[in-house]
Amino acid sequence: MCSLESINVRPRLKELMKADGWTQTRLSEASGVPQGSISRLDSNGRHEDWQVVALMKAGGWKYEDLFEIEDGSDE
Repeated sequence: MCSLESINVRPRLKELMKADGWTQTRLSEASGVPQGSISRLDSNGRHEDWQVVALMKAGGWKYEDLFEIEDGSDE
């Protein structure tokens, strides 16, 4: 059984943007998410749900693309 304490979620937005050729400005315009929020997404532990969904839709990404999910319960 997996406990919430054993799950580590790491944002990967900068990696995806670089791989797909997005700039923060262009992604902000396409998603409606403020550029400052895009800039801080990888370093901030909290994210607005609507912003995550808007970024996924604009970039054509799935949640699993945008976040690396590690389940440490196997350790």
